[in-house]
Amino acid sequence: MTLTVFENAVVFDGESPDLIEGVNVIVEGDRIREITREPVRYSVDRVVDVTGRTIIPGLIDAHIHVYAAYLDSRLTADMPHTLAAVHAAHRLKSMLERGFTTVRDVAGGDFGIKQAIDQQLIPGPRLFIAGRALSITGGHGDHRKLTDPAVPCACSGMNASDMLTRITDGPTEVRRAVRDELRKGADLVKLLVSGGVGSPYDPLEGRQFCPEEVRAAVDEASAWGTYVAAHSYTPRSTRMAVECGVRTIEHGNFVDAPTAALMAENGTYMVPTLVCYEESAARGPELGLQPVILEKLKLVNEAGIRMLEICNEAGVSMGFGTDLMGELHDAQSREFLIRAQVLDPAHILRSATSINAAILNRQGELGCIRPGALADLLVIDGNPLADLGLLQEQGRHMPVIMKAGEFYKNTL
Repeated sequence: MTLTVFENAVVFDGESPDLIEGVNVIVEGDRIREITREPVRYSVDRVVDVTGRTIIPGLIDAHIHVYAAYLDSRLTADMPHTLAAVHAAHRLKSMLERGFTTVRDVAGGDFGIKQAIDQQLIPGPRLFIAGRALSITGGHGDHRKLTDPAVPCACSGMNASDMLTRITDGPTEVRRAVRDELRKGADLVKLLVSGGVGSPYDPLEGRQFCPEEVRAAVDEASAWGTYVAAHSYTPRSTRMAVECGVRTIEHGNFVDAPTAALMAENGTYMVPTLVCYEESAARGPELGLQPVILEKLKLVNEAGIRMLEICNEAGVSMGFGTDLMGELHDAQSREFLIRAQVLDPAHILRSATSINAAILNRQGELGCIRPGALADLLVIDGNPLADLGLLQEQGRHMPVIMKAGEFYKNTL
């Protein structure tokens, strides 16, 4: 088993806000063996001197969509699954180059693309998948035109637009759909419980699914040993999801203080995705977004920063997500800078490491630097707690990117 030593390290371990200085980080195989100030007294295969640099855990993005090839979803209506997979491979490689060694796809990602990464057929972050997200008829995931009466089936078709969601109504159908997505390899279940920005025909403030349907999904996911994530914007839809046992709220821009307090009381995570709204609003007109979607973007953009403040004051654990579609994916690391308007750098980095690892039920193994954890490590040119700009520019300031003990990049 290969032994690698990072000498003279300053470490942000993903859990404590304080840096650990003057240590050696020893990697054996795919795991961290030891963090020590003592000299290394046994034979090693590789030594990397990281003097003047900081080692942090590999970053985790808890809200992506690998098959969202374009911001304007109409462009994927006739896209073959095979072409969507090539688009996905390109985006996954770029995420790894930005230091994201783990990502969670919450609508669309399937067992095939996950296996392609695991079998090292394509480079990319470790992938957790929700399969197809569940939507009600007429909801955020119903992509039909107003003139189209045909209900799309949930079979594995070749239409890239339909790869992200499936339509299901009533507790019995929801149970069947949840069981089917889990059968197909999903790590979690995703429900769309409110209106959305990218769907032109449903009101943003609308509540989607009823409590009985949400409880059915939570019950089935729990029986499988996993959890439900819910796309939700409003206090009404978020409160319903929390009361029914949903574990993570995605987006949550319009949350109010009482709902945030309920989330904190129940240990429900919030996964904000603020960069997607800023980037979509800025670049949407040139990329063909419909006027009704641009109007929705204004509303969620105005509410986003306030949501961070409300959740922070209530003590809600916040993960790190981006939700960037298609052409916007290169802005992934800007989420760090947006959150810095409200939160301190250590808090933000914890959201993208140990908090997201807890969301994935992989705490102690991902998102941290401790003995026994997977060796997902980034070496940063400087101290990211003092300058979050070091996480920008597509990994330019990361001379080393290690995933599970293997160097994806090493310019030292």
